[in-house]
Amino acid sequence: MKLASIRYRNRDSIAAEIAPGELVDIASLRVDGAPSDMIEVIRGGEALRQRVAAALAKARSDTSIARIPAADVTWHPPVRPGKICAVAMNNSASNERKISAPDHPAFFLKPSSCLVGHREPIRVRRYYGSVHPEPELAAVIGVKTRDVAAAQALDAIYGYAIFDDITGNGMRAEDMFHYYAVYAKKDKPNETERVEQHLSYAARYKGTDTFGVLGPWLVTRDEVGNPDDLAVQCRMGGELIADDSTRYYNYKVAEVVSFISQFHTLHPGDVISFGTAFKPGATRKSIHMANFQSVEGPVEITIAGLGTQQSPVVIEDKEIGAWRLR
Repeated sequence: MKLASIRYRNRDSIAAEIAPGELVDIASLRVDGAPSDMIEVIRGGEALRQRVAAALAKARSDTSIARIPAADVTWHPPVRPGKICAVAMNNSASNERKISAPDHPAFFLKPSSCLVGHREPIRVRRYYGSVHPEPELAAVIGVKTRDVAAAQALDAIYGYAIFDDITGNGMRAEDMFHYYAVYAKKDKPNETERVEQHLSYAARYKGTDTFGVLGPWLVTRDEVGNPDDLAVQCRMGGELIADDSTRYYNYKVAEVVSFISQFHTLHPGDVISFGTAFKPGATRKSIHMANFQSVEGPVEITIAGLGTQQSPVVIEDKEIGAWRLR
């Protein structure tokens, strides 16, 4: 099923696609234990999914159940996660740029407050500096998960969605520290040594408001045959700037879920985003050239089986506020 969180006629609801361009409110399907939000849908697990799917199949021939035109709804992010875990530098196309790198997935956290839905604007202020899109496959966790083996990790996933991991390169550069870290010496733990490092923190350049677009759909796991072989395309202002596939991820979906679960307990509704698809399109223009400050939107991301996400870009000609005390 393709599930969505929407607002229609001043009412928020959980909906499912019943036909191309048409939705139904899940509440109208009269399913036992009908959920009120997407987290409840996810917590209902396979049993609830099967009940909703069966009711949806019957509704296709029932004209008494109201259809909702997809063009008329406001799309929210399908789910409001407790956390978003996003994998860095996971596309094999980035390997030649690595001077050094860990031998495991490296990931960072984005706040749920950064999320917007399909067709909601990405808002970029002039003082952010350079900002660009990053088209990614995301998974939504279905069950509480800790220390799961890779062989069982896909069972922890409820479904998949499109994620645009907006990145503010300008703020990343501004927040860069070149400094000496202090560590205890390996051979003399009672003494310290200074190690030269470069470090940037992701709170601004990855977590600013509207720097995460999720949706439109949460597609249940049963409809995605192989998450490690999905075509990904991204367009900016109608021009193809990424034409790639999840098959080029360094770490497979199951490996990433397993690795993260060794450190963070994953809860129903949590989102994991697996890395940027950025192989350029035929024009050789890449996402790294698609600075929102100078390249006109909208952004459009398509992943095979998951639909198409569209986002207008709004540039706010606004100066940073008076955050320093006089």
